[in-house]
Amino acid sequence: MRWMATAGKCLLVLGLVLTGCVPVDRRGSDGEDTERGPLTLATAGDLTGYLGSVLGDWNREHPDEQVTLVQLPDSADETHAQMVTDLRRGERGRFDVLNIDVSWTSEFAAAGWLRPLARDRFPLKSFLRPVVDTATYDNRLYAVPYVTNAGLLLYRKDILAKEGVSPPRTWAELEEDAKTIAPKYELNGYAGQFLAYEGLTVNAAEAVYSARGSILGDEGKRVTVNSTAARQGIGFLARGVREGWIPRAALSYKEEESKQAFQDGRLLFLRNWPYAFASASAPGSPVAGKVGVVPLPGPDGPGRSVLGGSDLAVSAHARYPDTASRLIAYLTSEAVQRQVLTRGALPPVRASLYEDPDLVKKFPYLPILRSSVLHAAPRPKSPRYDQVSLAVQAAVQDALAGHQTAEAAVERLSRELHAVRTH
Repeated sequence: MRWMATAGKCLLVLGLVLTGCVPVDRRGSDGEDTERGPLTLATAGDLTGYLGSVLGDWNREHPDEQVTLVQLPDSADETHAQMVTDLRRGERGRFDVLNIDVSWTSEFAAAGWLRPLARDRFPLKSFLRPVVDTATYDNRLYAVPYVTNAGLLLYRKDILAKEGVSPPRTWAELEEDAKTIAPKYELNGYAGQFLAYEGLTVNAAEAVYSARGSILGDEGKRVTVNSTAARQGIGFLARGVREGWIPRAALSYKEEESKQAFQDGRLLFLRNWPYAFASASAPGSPVAGKVGVVPLPGPDGPGRSVLGGSDLAVSAHARYPDTASRLIAYLTSEAVQRQVLTRGALPPVRASLYEDPDLVKKFPYLPILRSSVLHAAPRPKSPRYDQVSLAVQAAVQDALAGHQTAEAAVERLSRELHAVRTH
């Protein structure tokens, strides 16, 4: 999945560690630990380099709390592995603040690796409403939203205009156009991210959510996937591959491969994150000026996206929790969130930015993205999310490849999720 542009490329991971300078002791009168000191900020995938400027501003204003930037691997899987390894080290760990994929909050909080946060220290009411839910577990705030994302449907507006049809709002319209219009222009119909990795979990969850179903309930305590909605959603994708309006090549697509197929002019429709629209519309793209974007379709109207993005969390063993919280408040301020969008090319969490006329002019997809985020839902919450995701990927990939029916895949997935829950 490309979260923050792509699930594997644009994930930011922030870790704050002591650099050896003498800390400033500011212990509050109520006994709260307010000691402050210098920090090291580790990040993976800062592809645009905007964080250097952001941290430079912080360092000029906080000479006793200097932040040093350190790069971690771009890969989300590698980042997750390094973070888990470090967090398990406890007080010997290096990371104090982590910018975690929104799907990891429950896992890390349930393991006792994150420090609960005081809601009143952060501008949560200024954020798009659903993003705050990604930062909570067991009714407590364990992180603060930093970047959000939602899946969108990209389409060739030049071709649909020639055919005199509107972009699809339902699965039936998408299927019909992919079957009948795409071949006339020697294009494939539709693709998403269908390789067996986190992106497939996202695509599968969106299909289930759009049919008004769910995968887990009560933060992983109940398995709810064995439903008509899940069979309908997975069946829709599996039918597309079987009938050919989803090309079999899409079974090997991640964000970048699917984006490139669309940008090269090989697809009529594509499910991807907003970065793909920006890339396909940029000067030099073969389809620049020919790309439209709408919310994902569903069975009877607009569907429901999965929330992407990342949350900022503080390690349970953070050396300077007060500085860590203040840095998070700074990174989620309106001024920095504006740079997240304009310089980092990532969707911000501040609601007001989606209605700023200058930003909408520069990023015309913002109103649609805002609507998609407001109707989106988090990935299934579970203390064992990594196992949940692997089970979803395996079952859905077999359904798409035709190795088993959608009905059998959903029943299998239900059994495996029960096993994960009770393990």
